[in-house]
Amino acid sequence: MKRFSFSTLMLWVGLLFIYLPMVILVIYSFNGSKLVTVWGGWSVKWYAGLLDNSQLMGAVMRSIEIALYTAVAAVALGTLAAFVLTRIPRFKGRTLFGGLVTAPLVMPEVITGLSLLLLFVAMAQIIGWPAERGVLTIWIAHTTFCSAYVAVVVSSRLRELDMSIEEAAMDLGAKPWKVFFLITIPMIAPSLAAGGMMSFALSLDDLVLASFVSGPGSTTLPMEVFSAVRMGVKPEINAVASLVLLSVSLFTFFAWYFSRRAEERRKRAIQQAMAEEAVSWQQKAA
Repeated sequence: MKRFSFSTLMLWVGLLFIYLPMVILVIYSFNGSKLVTVWGGWSVKWYAGLLDNSQLMGAVMRSIEIALYTAVAAVALGTLAAFVLTRIPRFKGRTLFGGLVTAPLVMPEVITGLSLLLLFVAMAQIIGWPAERGVLTIWIAHTTFCSAYVAVVVSSRLRELDMSIEEAAMDLGAKPWKVFFLITIPMIAPSLAAGGMMSFALSLDDLVLASFVSGPGSTTLPMEVFSAVRMGVKPEINAVASLVLLSVSLFTFFAWYFSRRAEERRKRAIQQAMAEEAVSWQQKAA
């Protein structure tokens, strides 16, 4: 009989601490009462009421749009930064560049948000751009913040790669850009997916940066929820939070599933190639 160890107990306590509030939120999103703390029976009227709440749904769609743009831009910039840090061992200013790439990881978001706000104001006064703060400035701020996370994730993957495959491709006449897109990118695809999902989640969750660099008509979901919670939690907030939780969970599951299938296909292809190579060597030896 397997003993219930202390580590197992701590594991379950940690899981309950993380996921029990989410379960309670989902349950209370079906509460029929207008008072969040009073159970009034099961009802889906708050989900139906979201269709009439244009302000809240507009904030949801705006946050998802910014998060998607941020994920794409952060993966592109973070991958390039990681490639420079791992594949170019020595160049003038490398230490400074590495520090600038990872600075947003340790910089308080208040300082980052205030710095970006002052930057946008100064640029508007000098060159007239951006004319006003809105979705574009939030996207730039989130990309700046999330690129550092992508660079760290992709760098760790690039350091583990066997460069002999890329060197063999270049010895056979492949151009560096072709090696990068056809060999390097597929091998680091799981880290790119992880960085993209992390950037999407961080952008969707951000409140501090968006509060500094947003303008009229560019309120994101965290800003909308924060302003509403100060006057008391509304049932619509529970409903929209449950929908976002469901969407992110499904997206994460499918991304993990397809990446796992791709990794299994890659391993099978490598095993098949090694088997064919072994057979050919045996035939030559015979």
